[in-house]
Amino acid sequence: MSERIVPKTVLLTGASGYIAKHIALRLLEAGYHVRGTVRDLARSAEVSDAIAAHLSDTDNLDQRLTFAAVDLNSDDNWADAMAGVDTVLHTASPFPMVQPKDENDLIRPAVDGALRALKAANNAGIKRVIMTSSTAAINGSALPPGDTAYSETNWTNPDDADITPYTKSKTLAELAAWDYVRDHAPEMKLTIINPGFVVGPPLDNKFGTSVQVIERILRAKDPMLPNFGFTAVDVRDVAEMHVHAIQNTETFGQRIMTVDRFIMFAEMAKAIKAAYPQRRVVT
Repeated sequence: MSERIVPKTVLLTGASGYIAKHIALRLLEAGYHVRGTVRDLARSAEVSDAIAAHLSDTDNLDQRLTFAAVDLNSDDNWADAMAGVDTVLHTASPFPMVQPKDENDLIRPAVDGALRALKAANNAGIKRVIMTSSTAAINGSALPPGDTAYSETNWTNPDDADITPYTKSKTLAELAAWDYVRDHAPEMKLTIINPGFVVGPPLDNKFGTSVQVIERILRAKDPMLPNFGFTAVDVRDVAEMHVHAIQNTETFGQRIMTVDRFIMFAEMAKAIKAAYPQRRVVT
């Protein structure tokens, strides 16, 4: 039987992100204190306001939701950010609309950021870490012979020539995390959440790349729809899965693929057109 854990303070990296804001909202509703990291503290009010607009109780929010300035590319301030924290939830990782010319522009921040978060947690004596990865780290390579569906046991081969820099960055960052825990922090309890293509309502107008795809369809920015699809999942379900992982020991040492179903671009466009019939949505 799974033991239930109720930490007091969660460090949430990349708190200004689309998924992270939903996670912060869910954590606050569940009674946790959240310390969110941002690269620039000037953004903290924007993030707090976005979350507060959806909270059922905003009393003492400035005490329940606080912020620390850290950067994935710098060692500065990580130790201070970890002070008094029970659990680390690492969501920060670049996700561009357009793939970079140099894949290392994505890979290095993803890998180095994951390792910085893990090292800082380990140095602070924090034993519980949840990290947001992606199904890209699972289904980026062909299935082995005999397999009919992807599962958490599958891994994308980062040496495959045809994978995108984003897919490679998510795969290498996750591999680096597992290797670090195995080699340097064997007492740390790591859980990886592997969501599919994340969709759903943003908390404000500062949303992520996945929502930009929906916006492009809604605004008819492309004359034709791509003839492919992806495994999609609602951002609120992704947030709920992170909270579940924090609270339940059965998730220790596990990868958790978080998806709803496969959807083609054409099907998504038709659903958007039905919801917004006044828009010139390409279907």
